[in-house]
Amino acid sequence: MTDHIICVRRIKNGAFDPEPSDPGAARFLEVPENAPDIDPSHENSAKKGWTLKVLEEAKAKPGGKTGDILFFVHGFNTETRVMLQRHRKIRAKLATAGFKGAIVSFDWPSDNKAINYLEDRWDAKKSALKLVEQGIRRFVDYQQDDCEINLHILAHSMGAYVLREAFDDADDVARIASVSWSVSQVMVISGDISASSLGEGRSKSSSLYRHTVRLTNYFNPYDDVLKLSNVKRIGVSPRVGRIGLPDKTPQKAVNVNCGAYYRAHEDRFAGGHYPSHNWYFEDQKFFDDVYATIKGDIDRHLIPTRAAGSDGGLHLAP
Repeated sequence: MTDHIICVRRIKNGAFDPEPSDPGAARFLEVPENAPDIDPSHENSAKKGWTLKVLEEAKAKPGGKTGDILFFVHGFNTETRVMLQRHRKIRAKLATAGFKGAIVSFDWPSDNKAINYLEDRWDAKKSALKLVEQGIRRFVDYQQDDCEINLHILAHSMGAYVLREAFDDADDVARIASVSWSVSQVMVISGDISASSLGEGRSKSSSLYRHTVRLTNYFNPYDDVLKLSNVKRIGVSPRVGRIGLPDKTPQKAVNVNCGAYYRAHEDRFAGGHYPSHNWYFEDQKFFDDVYATIKGDIDRHLIPTRAAGSDGGLHLAP
């Protein structure tokens, strides 16, 4: 199966530049299933044709009128090869759960060295608007009047920062703000943004909430990448991917605490890269929960992969 990627990395010496840099033009890729990495040769220069292919793949039934598209936004310290691997894991695990829509990854300039945290954050900010302008808006514009394709976003780590900034910037751009657009389900995992910035009435997240039907924050209190003592991230405030949403948030926001689940299964993730931060990509039960969230058929408190904790909050059930 072809993998659909929107890539905004610059091209250098005939390949996508692996170093931090300003974003380049958006390229719409169709990556063959046997390709180990993305390459500029995968670009489909017919942007409309690429978009229509994704819309057709998104439909629950061939020729149908309803369906889903999930955008995946990766985090910092992510090279293109790893992004593609995670894209394919998301696709496979959601398919196992029952998802029949399309997956599109938004690939922004990110280095493969954790020491470049601040450079990645700066490039994330500069890439953000392209997520809405070249991604979400594109599918809104090409949907037919009798077609209902729901758009969703799964943002990992600093991808949550790309997401928040993208929505905030989009409301300041007349050509985007003048058109009605929204996303159904936004899901944040290992979110590398300030927890307080997602609180009720905070200007930084007002656009995100305005254009979103439901925001689900999956967090892990044992995420050692997001700990404040991490020298690569010195000076940042407590992150939503480690402590969860603040007490006062809009009604459409919900926390799912994954700490007990992670601790009960951490031996399965021990061989991975930063397992406490990246384990989500390896776990089928987590994607069962994501699929139930995307479907939206069940109240958030009744999704069977969740349980009420002693703290009164929702937890991914161990």
